[in-house]
Amino acid sequence: MAISPGRDATFSSQKSALSESPRTKKFPLTEEEIFYMNCRAAYLTVFKSSLENIISKEQLYLALQHAGRNPSQKTINKYWTPQTAKLNFDDFCIILRKEKPTSKAELLKSFKQLDVNDDGSILHTDLYKLLTKRGEKMTREEVNAVISLADVNADGKFDYIKFCKLYVTTIEQCLKTTVEKLEVDSKLRHQQFGSHTEGSPERDPSPVPKPSPRIIRKTDQETFSNKGDTSSSLLATTRKFKTSVSFTITMGANSNRNSKLTEPNSIKEWQCVQSKGCFFLEEDGEIISHQYRMQIAQRSMVYLTIKPLNLSQVEGKPSPWLSVDTALYILKENESQANLQLMCFTELRNREVFGWTGELGPGIYWLIPSTTGCRLRKEIKPITEEAQLVYRDGTGELFLTKEFRSTLSDIFEVIDLDGNGLLSLEEYNFFELRTSGEKCDEDAWAVCRDNFDTKKNELTRQGFMDLNLMEANDREGDPRDLWVTLHSMGYNKALELTEACPFIINIYADKCKPRIKAVHMEACSGQLEKAICKSVLNKGDARVMDGYENIIVHTYKRDTWITSVIENKSDNKVIIHINNELSKNCINNRGLNIFAVEVAPKSTMVCQHVMPLNERQEWIYYCVYSLIS
Repeated sequence: MAISPGRDATFSSQKSALSESPRTKKFPLTEEEIFYMNCRAAYLTVFKSSLENIISKEQLYLALQHAGRNPSQKTINKYWTPQTAKLNFDDFCIILRKEKPTSKAELLKSFKQLDVNDDGSILHTDLYKLLTKRGEKMTREEVNAVISLADVNADGKFDYIKFCKLYVTTIEQCLKTTVEKLEVDSKLRHQQFGSHTEGSPERDPSPVPKPSPRIIRKTDQETFSNKGDTSSSLLATTRKFKTSVSFTITMGANSNRNSKLTEPNSIKEWQCVQSKGCFFLEEDGEIISHQYRMQIAQRSMVYLTIKPLNLSQVEGKPSPWLSVDTALYILKENESQANLQLMCFTELRNREVFGWTGELGPGIYWLIPSTTGCRLRKEIKPITEEAQLVYRDGTGELFLTKEFRSTLSDIFEVIDLDGNGLLSLEEYNFFELRTSGEKCDEDAWAVCRDNFDTKKNELTRQGFMDLNLMEANDREGDPRDLWVTLHSMGYNKALELTEACPFIINIYADKCKPRIKAVHMEACSGQLEKAICKSVLNKGDARVMDGYENIIVHTYKRDTWITSVIENKSDNKVIIHINNELSKNCINNRGLNIFAVEVAPKSTMVCQHVMPLNERQEWIYYCVYSLIS
């Protein structure tokens, strides 16, 4: 909705989806990364998601072909036994590690044994005997199909040199095509690996999950009985890990009773400022949000809180964002913005409010909001009916529907960061950058001020409504551009806010009035990742991998969620396999029970956040971290 001045003070408005900014790698892909990329490419050629299971021999055969393999029936039967019900993506990766693609040299060597004249060809009669009498026997029709290939057959002879070249080229081209398809589709490219929790996260937790047979650790093996559980991976028992470490944490229902957030007694005498903001869920699952600078003029006791923002709730409509966890990390700016020091974070809770109380010295601080992503995730349920946004009356005049006006009013509440009931140019530009990727300049804003309702050079709620109505009129009632705005702001086709979480920050200080300003809206990574890692390393439980003292798993238990961080002090990258299958009443930010992460040398990374599915029930976090390589 970028505004530009035009003839007769009318505006033209152009919506465009935010262009994706894929992360570019500074270093070439590692061998392991290439392997997993090829695995995903092949799997996602056959299935819509890496969370889907292989449920037939035919699907397994097709997926293996797309991965550059040419499996025999014997190979298929080895992995798909009469007891097999399904295989997941992890199983598929294990099969590909075991079944290496046949090389051109191996093929040539096999055929050369039948080449009696050493001329690069085999008589059809000899080839027929070989393929129908030895090894895995082919049918007459299958042999005829090989012999009928025009490019490699002539004068009753089979040119195996040409065939090997054609075979390898075809396999390579097949794999290349699948990888290119993966690269084109950003949604698939950002999917994660592994098996997943059966059922939707919104459902009530099931009883204790059936254990699956896995080798937990070499030094102290624990064998869990299968009990005929078909959901267990067929190949799980074949996986060997170098070492493992496990965590078990039992959390009671509503377990925030021991560290409840309380307001300072004299808070009514303290000076207060507030700012709103929002977490937005991107197409690739990444979360972005506003980030802030705060100025404290003199040393003061400070009380900070963050919580989801209450909006007008229509009866019968869900408000999923109100259950999203929120947190705030406070970092002090020293010599430069690049040199930030973690001071504290809002680890105490009172219902939906998270807060911190303590003393801060004078200076500039960065406030970085955070959510685990356990409850702010891509919507699963399909929307069958699209809400109406505009209508025409009997005279043909265009109007916004009551439901759409209510939604726009809520959007206004979210983007009015300082809560004064008006939109400044700065506030409006956060909205513009989110919905169109553009900014409104001073000249366009002046035109807006002259044609829409404003106060003190700021746009009123009614002016914002009229601006959207103007856009609908510019498109002759076509709502597609309006839907771009709504989707960018986290709304679905039913006008439900499902992929965003607006929040409000309150800051109190006893000696001075704090100042806060939203300065960025970007991905919750970088400085936030560092801050989370540091807080977990400072306060969490550390476990060293047996025999690998440089690989440490840190787990920090908060009242509402558990965060794990993997620290790799070694000079080599490591791959850690994570298994949450035996956890009860839990959900994690990856949406996967089993997955693997790669940790760069001399680095730390956030592995996962885990929360209860149902806070009213006990939840048990049981996780095994195993070193693959």
